[in-house]
Amino acid sequence: MLVFEFKAYGKSAQVMAVDDAIRTAKFIRNSCIRLWIDVKGTGKNDLQKYCAVLAANFPFASELNSMARQASAERAWSSISRFYDNCKKGIPGLKGYPQFQKDCRSVEYKTSGWKLADNRKSITFTDKKGIGRLKLKGTRDLHFYQINQIKRVRLVKRADGVYVQFCIDVNRFENIEPTGNTVGLDVGLKEYYTDSNGEMVENPKFLRKGEKVLKRSQRRVSKKVKGSKNRGKARQVLGKRHLKISRQRKDHAVRLARCVVQSNDLIAYEDLRIKNMVSQRVGRVPRLEATGEPVRVKNHCLAKSINDASWYQFRVWLEYFGKVFKRVTVAVNPQYSSQECSRCGEVVKKTLSNRTHVCKCGCVMDRDENAARIILGRGLGTVGHIGTSALDVGNACGDETSTLVGENLHEQVMS
Repeated sequence: MLVFEFKAYGKSAQVMAVDDAIRTAKFIRNSCIRLWIDVKGTGKNDLQKYCAVLAANFPFASELNSMARQASAERAWSSISRFYDNCKKGIPGLKGYPQFQKDCRSVEYKTSGWKLADNRKSITFTDKKGIGRLKLKGTRDLHFYQINQIKRVRLVKRADGVYVQFCIDVNRFENIEPTGNTVGLDVGLKEYYTDSNGEMVENPKFLRKGEKVLKRSQRRVSKKVKGSKNRGKARQVLGKRHLKISRQRKDHAVRLARCVVQSNDLIAYEDLRIKNMVSQRVGRVPRLEATGEPVRVKNHCLAKSINDASWYQFRVWLEYFGKVFKRVTVAVNPQYSSQECSRCGEVVKKTLSNRTHVCKCGCVMDRDENAARIILGRGLGTVGHIGTSALDVGNACGDETSTLVGENLHEQVMS
């Protein structure tokens, strides 16, 4: 599934109609969540039928396209099914109980309610919300795909305007020559990552660099009167600043992941739990003592820097390009990767301030490079030695995604 995004242009009345459609989608989703909470045993089909009931009782809900209403119900069921899956798996901590959505920014249409122009330069929404015809501007060419290949159309509201996303049912594969190279990656805060060959990539620190401008924009928002137009304008400026940083992170992750995947046949990286790294357990309170749920608070020492590095986004794009280019991506357990010697396997205790690995066997190298070699060794131990032929690489890659250490190739799981 490919997602192409275009900037949409229209009149102010059309933008207000888009906001109305998004609010209606949020209302339908929250109503479905309320039905599931109140009526025991509510299933996916019951939520789909409930959309017709909402349309009959609320005129503004009937103005939205019927398939768009069903897509909102599917969003509600997605959160419910995720909660069920987490309970069945017995994951520690909170299970993700479905919550009512407060800030919705998109509405999704299926195969009806919209019509794409013949020149692919504009799109017309045909439901009763009054959105009408929106001009599209982007770098992608939709002429390569048939209309029946477009399965979903989303209207997304961002700080800098309205965007239209097209979800196209097509599998992306690219054939490139095998390189015969393998690499292990150790991510960090000083350097974005250090590979097993000793090469380091500088951490761009987009949030730190733009923090001064963000704080100034935040102060301007705080000085304005709540509910005034000037405060709304200041909030929009602040949103654009955050949006710019978010796009910088994504662009950096995409470019870096594509370069790494194209240059190596096997990429081993750390299976990090970012959520656990930016929070810490602080004991229990009587209210949650019966359930055994720990209370978590933010770790203000490194949380901002970890989130600014955006390691998880980099991992997601590594796995995506690994599937596109038929490369092997292996997520390994990072435990003791910084303490173990990559030459002899001896455990060498180090503090965070000690950046050089020195072992009694004579191995002296950078701490992160040593960890990257350990990660590569664990990755190779999981999938075996990968041949340089394209057939071997394709078979080792599998059909889904990366392999976790300790799992067989036939037991690969989606990340």
